[in-house]
Amino acid sequence: MLQSLIDLACDTGFLYVDWRMIVMWGVVAVLMYLAVFKEFEPLLLVPIAFGALLANLPTEGVLNKPAGALIAPAEGTATTVFVSEGDKVFVPRVVKHLPKSVSEMIRNADATQAEAQKDVEGYFKFLEDVTSSASREDTLKKAKGIPDLVAIVRPDTAQSDTDKEAAEASMAFKVAFKGKQVDLRGSDLLVFAQASGDVTDVMVKAGERVANGQKLVDVYSARTGGLYYYLQMGVLLEIFPPLIFLGVGALTDFGPLIARPKTLLLGGAAQFGVFATFIGAVWLGFTSQEAASIGIIGGADGPTSIFITNKLAPHLLAPIAVAAYSYMALVPIIQPPIMRALTTEAERKIRMKSLRKVSRLEKLIFALVVTIFCILLVPDVSALIGMLMLGNFIRECGVCERLSKAAQNETINIVTVFLGTSVGITMTGDRFIRVDTLSILALGVVAFGFSTAAGVLMAKGMNLFLREKINPLIGSAGVSAVPMAARVSQVEGAKADPANFLLMHAMGPNVAGVIGTAMVAGFFIATLASH
Repeated sequence: MLQSLIDLACDTGFLYVDWRMIVMWGVVAVLMYLAVFKEFEPLLLVPIAFGALLANLPTEGVLNKPAGALIAPAEGTATTVFVSEGDKVFVPRVVKHLPKSVSEMIRNADATQAEAQKDVEGYFKFLEDVTSSASREDTLKKAKGIPDLVAIVRPDTAQSDTDKEAAEASMAFKVAFKGKQVDLRGSDLLVFAQASGDVTDVMVKAGERVANGQKLVDVYSARTGGLYYYLQMGVLLEIFPPLIFLGVGALTDFGPLIARPKTLLLGGAAQFGVFATFIGAVWLGFTSQEAASIGIIGGADGPTSIFITNKLAPHLLAPIAVAAYSYMALVPIIQPPIMRALTTEAERKIRMKSLRKVSRLEKLIFALVVTIFCILLVPDVSALIGMLMLGNFIRECGVCERLSKAAQNETINIVTVFLGTSVGITMTGDRFIRVDTLSILALGVVAFGFSTAAGVLMAKGMNLFLREKINPLIGSAGVSAVPMAARVSQVEGAKADPANFLLMHAMGPNVAGVIGTAMVAGFFIATLASH
């Protein structure tokens, strides 16, 4: 009877709950509260929060990876291969985030070489204890999600682009694992099994050269991947962000920007926060690629943040995406204090003349011209700009009503659910509760604040030279949060003068901000992706 109860307990998920999961449940509760009770962008926050909840539960059939090829994570040498054809590799029900390299363990320990040696030896001793367990039940209890170590790849030293990485590569270790001595360096990458199953083919041997992405091992299993493993492909393959832009284009009237082209400057000014945060992140020790991805948070553009991060810093996708979407939802809280601090009551009461009516032909030409110009200037942003302008062209052409309604409703709604939960499901406790993550969240607030302030100050500066004054409140709408930022401008203007209607005026810089943030992202990708 006792053994039956133990076996039953092993089949439940309670054994796999740890403190990080519990902390993330609290984070989920906060996001749900903001979405449901405060109504801060519930269409975004509800799927993100629910995805985060799934990520921090011992789920089955949700995130598990299908069997297939294990690939080399970098160009270099396969120093050690631990499996042979016919061996079984095992991934427990709950797969936790693992150190990808010895160097990461060393950094996390912040240790001297002697301490790092001890840390690495202990880690390999733990792996050996786990893999030599008498039963899989014991393995599950001891490992708590540690899969099999399949191979170790040593990247080319030429790829070390910082002095710190070079120093780590020079740190040599000798550890005993699976009955033999294994030589390690700080830059060596540990390749773990991705799915349970039988090893059907081993493509490389110890000492052979491998290319980045080359197959190391093939694994066969009757088990397929989980639902959100496949949905996440929409993020990794860069499908969801452009489709979101299609819907945004179909939902947005570009007429205010065309009617008052000078508001384009307000959207451009808001990008100051992106570059200021980029500089600050580099100063704090992030790489240029990581800093660029963090800086885009200042544009308050979730799809663009995902798009650039997936190209430049995919390991930071979870915190950056969550920060970007969270701050989009918190626009009504973050922006108003900054707007009031930088403007006088008289400035907030400025009334702007009604916008001229923009013809359909103007809107169609604008969509085509912006598409051609932006893609010629920054080809790396073609997917975002192209789908944004396609959505707007469908909206304005007058002959694609069914497509326009589909883009505005079914398409963007479905993609929002999939994108939101795919982002949320990356918010595992071991990834999220880290110093780097907290730094990114803090930098995101700074970026957003700088972008808001820059837009307001640009409007004030333009008023020094304009006969027809601009209400500086619309400068805050230069961020990409469409139409939330424009609504905040309207609300703050109405507090000073209830008869003042700024919404349509604010849509000009709002649209300009969407285009501007996408262009900045393309610039970063073009200049940093190859380094």
